[in-house]
Amino acid sequence: MRSNIHRKILVTIFLSFLVFGANAQSPFHGLENLFTTPRNYIIHYTKTPPVIDGDINDSIWNQAIWTDEFQDIEGDKKPHPTLHTQVKMLWGDSCLYIAAKLQEPNVWAYETRHDAIVYHDNDFEVFINPNNTIHQYYEFEVNALNTIFDLFLDRPYRDRGDAMINYNAEGLRTAVKVQGTLNNPKDTDKGWTVEIAIPFKAITMGNNINIPADGDLWRINFSRVEWDTNVHNGKYVKQTTASGELKPEHNWVWSAQGVIDMHFPERWGYLQFSKTTTGNNAFTMPYSELQKRYLWLIYYREYLYFIKHHRYALLLKQLGISNKIVISNKVNLLTLEATKHQFMGLISDKESNQVWTINQQGAINQISKENE
Repeated sequence: MRSNIHRKILVTIFLSFLVFGANAQSPFHGLENLFTTPRNYIIHYTKTPPVIDGDINDSIWNQAIWTDEFQDIEGDKKPHPTLHTQVKMLWGDSCLYIAAKLQEPNVWAYETRHDAIVYHDNDFEVFINPNNTIHQYYEFEVNALNTIFDLFLDRPYRDRGDAMINYNAEGLRTAVKVQGTLNNPKDTDKGWTVEIAIPFKAITMGNNINIPADGDLWRINFSRVEWDTNVHNGKYVKQTTASGELKPEHNWVWSAQGVIDMHFPERWGYLQFSKTTTGNNAFTMPYSELQKRYLWLIYYREYLYFIKHHRYALLLKQLGISNKIVISNKVNLLTLEATKHQFMGLISDKESNQVWTINQQGAINQISKENE
């Protein structure tokens, strides 16, 4: 049922983008919010792990810098969040470490069951795609009671992915500390802090543990769900509209998605691993990521085309996309191989032997030109 809801939301999102034409000045016209540059973070190595107790004043955390403050999930289309949220990260020999601080004058949480829908409370969420293929990713949610919802998705809901809710992250450690009093409307709180240790073995497919190497690039994003509430009989109760429906929650994120849906992994931020304990935090966008932007353009345009025509376009010109693109002063060739029911987009330049591809399920792969 959850998957069906996400697919209906996705259709609504894409219908709102049905404004492009073959003569559009920019191939990204109408989809600009899906092509803003994601944020990035250089994550440094630590020999000594932080103590996971919810107290982010541990001296180990001085090695890490705070991210930019969270923004609305749609980016500049919506006002900046009214409450501050930031994250910092480290990595060690066995785990990814995350610390988060959430400003909150009314800290509350009522859900205590593991793998319940934690975002029905105010919560903090982590999304990780270690292989940067957009498929096979993980989601972790935690509320102020330290209740955990952990799940694995083979691919996004929009591509008929299913959430494996019975997945449990072996060795996951989380802790929460409230700066104030939990579930007490009589006072004003400062907020709550979260610490998380995610073992690399818990976010690895197969038997070989995916321990990052210096320079490796993952995709990651963070979300904060915040509900507007009133106090009734000493409890926080979510606000409703005049018709009695729940008011929509606020979705605040580190790297803007451009749509109200966290399950667009290609929109997540870049996490680059550094073996140094401190130092350079400068990030350079990899050339291959600039190439992939045009694969995602094909994917989005084909999705729109299918909604309108009930089949995929067979030619790039039907999508208003040129077959030659200049990226970093290199001429790239875009190719579309398609039938009415499936497609594959390809991009490569003359200097490289590698070709990046995308298909109708949004799977990103790299092949050599000899295998085309």
